[in-house]
Amino acid sequence: MSEVRAAGTVSIEGCETVAALFWKRVQEDSERLAFREKDFGVWNPVTWGEYGERARLVGLGLMALGMKAGDVCSIAAEVRAEWLYADQGINCAGGVTNGVYPTDSASQVEYLINDSGTRFYFAEDEEQLDKVLAVRERTPSLVRIIIMDMEGLRDLDDPACLSFERLLDLGRSAEEEKSAEWLQRASAIKPDDLMVLTYTSGTTGPPKGTMLTQRNMLFQMQVLQSTYQVRSTDDQVGFLPFAHVAGRMLYISLTIASRSVVNLVENGETFAEDLQEVAPSIHFAVPRVWEKQYSTVSIKLKDATKLGQLAYDWALGLGERVARCRMQGERPAIALRALHWVADRLVLRNVRRALGIDNARWLLTAAAPIAPDLIKWFWALGRPMLEAYGQTECSGLATANSADDNRIGSIGKACEGVDVKLSEDNEILIRSPGVVKGYWNKPEKTAETIVDGWLHTGDVGRVDADGYFYIVDRMKDIIITAGGKNITPSEIENQLKFSPYVSDAVVVGDKRAYLTALIMIDQENVTKYAQDLSVPFTNYTSLCHTKEVESLIGGEIERVNGLFARVETIKKFRLIDQLLDPEDDELTPTMKLKRKVVNEKYAALIESMY
Repeated sequence: MSEVRAAGTVSIEGCETVAALFWKRVQEDSERLAFREKDFGVWNPVTWGEYGERARLVGLGLMALGMKAGDVCSIAAEVRAEWLYADQGINCAGGVTNGVYPTDSASQVEYLINDSGTRFYFAEDEEQLDKVLAVRERTPSLVRIIIMDMEGLRDLDDPACLSFERLLDLGRSAEEEKSAEWLQRASAIKPDDLMVLTYTSGTTGPPKGTMLTQRNMLFQMQVLQSTYQVRSTDDQVGFLPFAHVAGRMLYISLTIASRSVVNLVENGETFAEDLQEVAPSIHFAVPRVWEKQYSTVSIKLKDATKLGQLAYDWALGLGERVARCRMQGERPAIALRALHWVADRLVLRNVRRALGIDNARWLLTAAAPIAPDLIKWFWALGRPMLEAYGQTECSGLATANSADDNRIGSIGKACEGVDVKLSEDNEILIRSPGVVKGYWNKPEKTAETIVDGWLHTGDVGRVDADGYFYIVDRMKDIIITAGGKNITPSEIENQLKFSPYVSDAVVVGDKRAYLTALIMIDQENVTKYAQDLSVPFTNYTSLCHTKEVESLIGGEIERVNGLFARVETIKKFRLIDQLLDPEDDELTPTMKLKRKVVNEKYAALIESMY
């Protein structure tokens, strides 16, 4: 591996900070489309010039309110244009952006404001404002609250609150007095300056603020471009929260680096429709989204005619054969190519269009484990799905598969400029200019995580003879049964989640005689299953307790058990009979079950299986 130094120079087009590169785009591509935002069913275009001007006004407005270089500003909002304006306004004025998930509770907002020392807080709407106002008396650092959407708040009379439009007006008024200082601040930003705070999900303790510098983010842009060669003509759909490192990396960093276009969805409910409308050329999603797409097709297929089902199976079988040739670098035989062309036109293309992925050059997945069979399914549909790996603590990607260099089941090879190795106990270690400064106000946690420049990821891995890395599991999640057998629960859980009826699963069995599982069902698909069989139920809880649903999930578990050794099979299971959302403690903002919280909260349910 090539040597890299965390303090090495990182530059894109002569720019050593994100602020400089952003402003270069604004000045040189002012008339070029930067992004679109869907509002009331209409896609509204925004040019780089408009993007930059509104960001500059945000920065000037904050400076007029007393913002100093280095001040932390938090943003609590869904995917929307004002998030982007606020983020780059803060960035170019020398501030630090802290993304807050809109699903965070008032107590979590209080913790984040106090831990980060937030002075300025951007609240999307009345709902987000209420959370801040509820804890304001206990957040002494907070100076001002800026509200993006004033619907229902026209009569608000609070000296600490102002609308986003009012902030822009302040920026215009302060232009003559503050513009020289703004330019000086933007020019004075250094590569090692803190740019972003991204808080961990807090699965093992209080959330930690990961400190990302200008250099970290610029390096991530380099990694993305060297790995995937994103074009200025590419577009993607923006639906993941900007507070998550993946959302920031793809919808902000990548667009600045490549000048590609991101299309911001109207809301979470319109995502599937928006995806169909945009039909992006590149598309990233977390495994839960891909699992949902697969289950949607699987359920619809059950309602198809017998002829339709046979046509799908025939076409998918041909797709699998062609995909195998592609992955092996071979050209399919002419007869296979001809049959596949027919199958693609009659069946596979229609499936891709329904999913919104027909124009995609590649599909990307990361942020959580995914079943290899699910990746193979997308390849069979005719679109390469590529698995990558990284963490917030290394600013994003560290290893990746590419369309030309891919091995299903692996997380790919080390990206250009990134060193990856295994420790003596097979923990994955990462070293690169993307490795962060550490955790905000937590030097002891930083010292535990970053040792001699190497990021200790907490993931157990392996590497094959060709340099492809594989995730075995989280170190803390490895199960050692009472019989001394080491078991990696994520492999079993991934297979369970491949079922259209299972939304998530937690395998239990540490220091136990056998394995059990807590299952979260897919509400939509299981509801349809129950309705088709005329199973009586009144709500989600009663649905989970019907014999038919328990039998359905039992059958899915038996299917998965057939894939594993006897000691790795699940002997008993229970359904989580509460409908969860990210505001519940059991789920992260990216909809992953928190294993530790689930084990504690459902301890009695787990004990009932032993």
